[in-house]
Amino acid sequence: MSTFAYESTDTSQVHSDTSGKKNDAIVEVKIANVDDARLAELGYKGQFKREFSMFETIAFAFSIMAVIGGVSSTLSFGLASGGHVGMVWGWFIPCTFVMCIAASMAELTSSMPTSVGLYYFSAKLAPVRYSALASWVTGWANITGQVTLVCSIDYTIAQMITTAVAVSTDGVVLLLGAEPTYGILLASLAVHGAICSAATKVQARLNLFYGFLMVGATVAAIIALLVCSGDRKVSTRTAFTSFENNTGWRNVGWAFLLAFAAPMWSLTGYDSAAHISEEVAAAARVAPIAILVSVTAVEILGWLHLIAVSFATVSVPALLGTDLALPMSQLYLDVLGKRGMLAMWSFTIVAQGVDASRVVFAFARDNALPGSRWWKEINRRTQTPVNAVWLVISLSALCGLLGFSATAFSSLAGASVIGLYTSYAAPIFLRITTGRHKLVPGPFTLGRWSTLIGAIAVAWVTFIVVLLCFPPSQTTTAAEMNNALAIVLAVFVFAGGWWVVSARKWFVGPLPNIDNHGHLNGTKQMQ
Repeated sequence: MSTFAYESTDTSQVHSDTSGKKNDAIVEVKIANVDDARLAELGYKGQFKREFSMFETIAFAFSIMAVIGGVSSTLSFGLASGGHVGMVWGWFIPCTFVMCIAASMAELTSSMPTSVGLYYFSAKLAPVRYSALASWVTGWANITGQVTLVCSIDYTIAQMITTAVAVSTDGVVLLLGAEPTYGILLASLAVHGAICSAATKVQARLNLFYGFLMVGATVAAIIALLVCSGDRKVSTRTAFTSFENNTGWRNVGWAFLLAFAAPMWSLTGYDSAAHISEEVAAAARVAPIAILVSVTAVEILGWLHLIAVSFATVSVPALLGTDLALPMSQLYLDVLGKRGMLAMWSFTIVAQGVDASRVVFAFARDNALPGSRWWKEINRRTQTPVNAVWLVISLSALCGLLGFSATAFSSLAGASVIGLYTSYAAPIFLRITTGRHKLVPGPFTLGRWSTLIGAIAVAWVTFIVVLLCFPPSQTTTAAEMNNALAIVLAVFVFAGGWWVVSARKWFVGPLPNIDNHGHLNGTKQMQ
């Protein structure tokens, strides 16, 4: 029986001798650095170049959340669900709970820095009997959330572009209807697909650029709204305490809770730092820092932006009643004028990034997707999972057909939040229950606070998932129904059916990709 001795070139060694026999062969696998030595302990041989620095990793997670784009896209949620109160406090309140989720995820990522991420965590923390099932559910939930997140981001970009065309032509050219929006959505997806197919170094530099651009654009928007609104600003009392219920729900408390959808959608995707951990130097330390810093930065900048928006908003009904696709564009137009609005809108459109290919690649590496042998291929030239990228883009284009419904964005946003946060909560729940004594702490650990913080995180996700299943109004027609739950259920009916019929017989969870000779198992490189 062969055993392993993983040798690091920088003096770190990881030895595993499971046989106890003197004559057993020791196979040495050269590991480039400590990161790859740790990855080998987790069962994987590194296939990516580690070209993401700490700042680039933070920028990557930060750009996925796209603070200025997120606030601009979801402003209508807060305006309808409380007006000024919905905007300001509807963002602030969820932030504390999201930090609990981020902290728990950071702890897990520090312990197990692999691109497999969340469903690997679930597999290792669940009881052995249910390890494969926990991994299966977490993986499919995460992929559902990732794909719908990509689609919802590009859908809002399409809305922003149609708005910019309308404003720049003074209403002469109006790209009305779902068809133009869907066409722009496809073009935006194609651009993002090309970017995500690039080499790791290119993506690292681009996301660093996105990060700086996003911070600059958000700060500029805050200053511009406060300065240019001049004497037209509302009072501090109004900005922080004025409540208006425009949802159609008679219960004002419930109406306000619906405002939480805005920050919950904006604060998604920070698990991307975990999914690129195999491309990050010093991943066990850097990835959790990236999660915490990026979430904190988005929460603070988003709240300051919304405070500025609240001061600049003279009439909530006027913004909700705008003919433009997004209320934020009307506010910029009213306060900054045509040129100022178009300048700010241009930065908002450009400063948005997407990525979901790494989790698809990792899931396919364990043969958990139909056609896995295609999606786990690594492009030899770019050293990135190009096939997985275009699978995500194709699935996002399919989800984009929801754009022909009246509730397209709220359905896509809801599905992405339900899918992603379910996958976030699953390993956290296992961490504080069956896996309390299984986790080997990494450089970042919550220590004795892990159970309390994890319990708060799981309770909050449970509440949010239930909340997002409700329609936007108490009297909703078939055309106005929230399709978020339908999207998620469709995926889980497929995944659940596949599990019962076939997958439970062969899927065992994350599979090591190193054989007894230190070679990769089942992952090809394509020309």
